[in-house]
Amino acid sequence: MGVPKFYRWISERYPCLSQVLKEHQIPEFDNLYLDMNGIIHQCSHPNDDDVHFRISEDKIFANIFHYLEVLFRIIKPRKVFFMAVDGVAPRAKMNQQRGRRFRSAKEAEEKIKKALEKGETLPTEARFDSNCITPGTEFMARLNEHLKYFVNMKISTDKSWQGITVYLSGHETPGEGEHKIMEFIRSEKAKPHHDPNTRHCLYGLDADLIMLGLTSHEAHFALLREEVRFGGKKAQRVCAPEETTFHLLHLSLMREYIDYEFSPVKDKISFEYDIERIIDDWILMGFLVGNDFIPHLPHLHINHDALPLLYRTYMAILPELGGYINENGHLNLERFEKYLTRLSDFDREHFSEVFVDLKWFESKVGNKYLNEAAGLAAEEARKNKQKKQKAQENSISLAALEKNEGEVTPKTTLEDEPEDDDLFETEFRQYKRTYYMTKMGVEVVSDAFLADQAECYVQAIQWILHYYYHGVQSWSWYYPYHYAPYLSDIHNISELKIKFELGKPFMPFEQLLAVLPAASKDLLPKCYQHLMTSQDSPIIEYYPPDFKTDLNGKQQEWEAVVLIPFIDEKRLLQAMESCNKGLKEEEKRRNTHSACLMYWYDKDAEFQYLSPWPEKFPAIERCHTRYKTIPLDAWHVEIMHNKITKINKNALYFCGFPTLKHIKHKFYLKKSGVQVFQQSSHGENMMLEIIADENSKDQMVENVASSVLGKRVFVNWPHLEEARVTAVSDGETKFYLEEPHGTQKLYMGNAVPPTKVAYVGDKEQSMWVKEVQGISEHSRHFRAVSNFKNLIVVYAQLLTGNRYQLNQNGEVYLEKQWSKQVLPFVYQTVVKDIKAFDSRFSNIKTLDDLFPPGSTAFMLGSPYYGCMGEVQDSHDVISEGRIRVVFNIPCEPQLDTLIQNQHKYSVKYNPAYILASRLGISGYLVSRFTGSIFIGRGSKKNPHGDHKANVGLNLKFNKKNEEVPGYTKKVGNEWMYSSAVEQLLAEYLER
Repeated sequence: MGVPKFYRWISERYPCLSQVLKEHQIPEFDNLYLDMNGIIHQCSHPNDDDVHFRISEDKIFANIFHYLEVLFRIIKPRKVFFMAVDGVAPRAKMNQQRGRRFRSAKEAEEKIKKALEKGETLPTEARFDSNCITPGTEFMARLNEHLKYFVNMKISTDKSWQGITVYLSGHETPGEGEHKIMEFIRSEKAKPHHDPNTRHCLYGLDADLIMLGLTSHEAHFALLREEVRFGGKKAQRVCAPEETTFHLLHLSLMREYIDYEFSPVKDKISFEYDIERIIDDWILMGFLVGNDFIPHLPHLHINHDALPLLYRTYMAILPELGGYINENGHLNLERFEKYLTRLSDFDREHFSEVFVDLKWFESKVGNKYLNEAAGLAAEEARKNKQKKQKAQENSISLAALEKNEGEVTPKTTLEDEPEDDDLFETEFRQYKRTYYMTKMGVEVVSDAFLADQAECYVQAIQWILHYYYHGVQSWSWYYPYHYAPYLSDIHNISELKIKFELGKPFMPFEQLLAVLPAASKDLLPKCYQHLMTSQDSPIIEYYPPDFKTDLNGKQQEWEAVVLIPFIDEKRLLQAMESCNKGLKEEEKRRNTHSACLMYWYDKDAEFQYLSPWPEKFPAIERCHTRYKTIPLDAWHVEIMHNKITKINKNALYFCGFPTLKHIKHKFYLKKSGVQVFQQSSHGENMMLEIIADENSKDQMVENVASSVLGKRVFVNWPHLEEARVTAVSDGETKFYLEEPHGTQKLYMGNAVPPTKVAYVGDKEQSMWVKEVQGISEHSRHFRAVSNFKNLIVVYAQLLTGNRYQLNQNGEVYLEKQWSKQVLPFVYQTVVKDIKAFDSRFSNIKTLDDLFPPGSTAFMLGSPYYGCMGEVQDSHDVISEGRIRVVFNIPCEPQLDTLIQNQHKYSVKYNPAYILASRLGISGYLVSRFTGSIFIGRGSKKNPHGDHKANVGLNLKFNKKNEEVPGYTKKVGNEWMYSSAVEQLLAEYLER
């Protein structure tokens, strides 16, 4: 499930949320969970715009295996690795799946048509139909067998997979991937010995994983995702995992940012302020802008500041509610109604803007009512009002006559309201009526219709809350409209009784027939295909060859509502019943539900595991894997048992799980244009302003030097990185370590490092000022962190890793390795004296632990540098600090002849002016033509126009500092060119 634009919006509002993953700064995780469908799509059809792209099935499987290996290698989970593929989804999700698959089939058809019209020749092989990534297809069945093979292979051959439990929840296990993962997490939390400090990492691309992660209320939870480049039609992603920049989004920071967002309400409520309950209500508010199960409320769009409006309204109404709205996944209807009533002011505000425009237009056109229907409704309402008033006036007059008293009748309260207010309300009602009539196709917008709309919408919100907090409460429920009602029409809901029937999930073929368009009929067994195409089919109207889409206030085509009819479950199943007997045995096996598989390593088990595709993947000759099946309901947790785990976060800092609490600061929202995803943000950013203690000893450079020089500190708050301090300066005086070149010693406890003091010269002082400006600008523009006063700069080397060393007693210990590069950091963002937890190296104490017999080792000394070997039994020499290794020494290639004749093969490069003189052009043109030259159809006001073309030769890339071997080479700051470039340029100029 995705919430469009949500990920971008929160990244802009809370700029420190995400962190680029660097090799030596990856946190230690206990559990890694993969929402697999993103990986499957990325590895099978990375670019749908390329109609020429073709890929074989074995290449897809190999790509998926490789992606899984890379993700596992990055995170290195210590306890659990959980892979979840989407199974049959709840009926509520199928409407969205159906719309998406119909649209992708139509888009593919249009792209092919355009390519053929242009005269392009397309490959003869069939293109990959991404709709086959749906439970029950032959492709998914084959993929499932290959994933089982992959897990068995990795556990049997890769030591890093052998100490953990691996779960594979395939397409045959009902439920969406991410929700199967959350079900597992809930079941683990419900166990009596659950560790509240378990560190979770969830990989996936859907923005709603943020909400799902927060429903767990776990303190150490991070989301792993690829870097997304926003801009253009859709967010762009890179292909190969090695070339991908990964981001960690820290839910620990998200929790603190939410706390800051709603802190103004702390002192205004009469009940206890509980951040866990605030987070629950925050999740609920996120549903109101629409998701995979319900459409967004009219005119509530994320990019039109819908979320700040929801938050402001919540803070305004919360003191009056007497408690929270979302009670651990249960909707408090009375409070929810009050919130929606307050929020419905937005409907009127939005219409008043439209109304002002109508009034202006009316004055120009001279027509009292632009909308004929609105005019009739307004006249009718006016007549009814006048009739009521006349009747009441008559009855008052009659009463006065009967009393026969001479007193004057007081003015009634039924006098006409100003005509504009009257007209506004009438127009507003008609405006909404037109919405329901045109969007939902109803002829009469009655009170009963509006009451049904309100009930359906509230029921939808409750179903989604259950789905997120407790799992599926009804497999068959769905929201029966393409559009949501107006906020001002959702009322009288506090007495509603909301109940769900659990029912059963669809079978795989039932879902396929429910979500696939006729263009993808070949993905179904033959006996069902005619139901999608034959005019005699009882359900043919569910497969329209053409359909309309409605942007409904959105901007991108992929966000549009796909207007196709909802499937009627009973009619679908009846139509399928007569065809079921035509299923083959293999197809019947595919059309089943099966349990999740749990794998682990067992050295005593040994058997041959046959390959599912022997021509492409070898059999596993010595398989050491055991498995067991987990029943479908094994992880179901009763609603009442879904509890919150609480921990004392101040006691210990878990490396890589940032918190804002280490440094004193204040926070506020401000439009600061902070850079997120290579673009300036448009909305408000949560600014963090550091508070300096004017009276602190840390304002003196000598005190700072004595406390941090030569010591281990954490820099780059809030994403703390370990570093060793080598110098401290305030721009006038500099304290630095006096140690031999290459020394990287840490001075622990009270050990005093050798220190030297120097006064800073003019040149160094101007450098110091530039460094400070650079740090301040970067912090403000990229992290929204500001207010660096009385600056002291700390120069430090970042931690690059750890190295095992042997002491005199034969014990193995870890020595920290620091970067050779020294970087400047502002002392105000440096954190020291914190107790940090990192257990990944604690189990290795001796050489025996480090080099057990049979393990693989690499030679890093000479001779045989880089050779791989196997550790042998070394009990007789290990006491001397030595081990036996048998190395496999490959034959070195004979390169003598090649070295002697190198001059014959080497490419000669010349500077630009030599090429220029030979070609009769200027050196400047040589430089420009060999790089990039963009030509646009535009004007001075719009230089980029609607289309840009690169007419350069792309033989060098200045900004990236990249050469093209055999053509260009950079020597210092000068570019050199080969004779091949000369030939290309001559041809280029001739053309």
